[in-house]
Amino acid sequence: MPMKATGRAPSWREIDQWDGGTGWIAHPDEKMQRTSHALVDGDDVWLVDPVDVEGLDERLADLGTVRGTVVLLDRHTRDSAAIARRHDVPVFVPEWMDDVPADVDAPVRTIRRGLPDSDYDLHKLIDNPLWTEAFLYDEDSKTLVVPEAVGTAAYFRAGNERLGVHPALRLTPPRSLGRFGPDRILTGHGAGVFDDAAGALAEALDSARWRAPRLYAETAREFLS
Repeated sequence: MPMKATGRAPSWREIDQWDGGTGWIAHPDEKMQRTSHALVDGDDVWLVDPVDVEGLDERLADLGTVRGTVVLLDRHTRDSAAIARRHDVPVFVPEWMDDVPADVDAPVRTIRRGLPDSDYDLHKLIDNPLWTEAFLYDEDSKTLVVPEAVGTAAYFRAGNERLGVHPALRLTPPRSLGRFGPDRILTGHGAGVFDDAAGALAEALDSARWRAPRLYAETAREFLS
């Protein structure tokens, strides 16, 4: 099982289906479990941190018209440019992610407060020389989209956690996420949380530090096995 697969995926797994969109894992066997999402807002479809797959355009046509691809993490450009060029739309990037446009081979539009003409508000989560991350929140549907700070892939979770804080953030968990009470959480690594999402988020933030040693031990055993 590779950490990260390469190339356009010929087969993929669709997950996180709800009235407001869907998600997919392009390479189900990779350990990173890179997850992409299509957010549907009216007739518009927004693709968040997308990884390209065979048959994607046909699936998107069932949802609406692609309005743009969205990069929420400075190292999550993934296939956003290739998909944007194919649909003749821009790549939308938070305005404070200064380094991302140079890594994107497609037209770029910066966003400050949210996705244009949508209910998704944009929020800054981390902004330092090593890590720049934003997240989206739709107050009406209670949908939280977090690309990296929390996830459900195995290497994010310690013990029986349903949602875990990223290993590199365990000692300084992103507590600003705790002011939201989502009904669903969509992550950039692993399947989303749809059952008591607010509870899972609160537990993840509260237990991040004291469960860190267990997570590091479990991760070390996994990668050394």
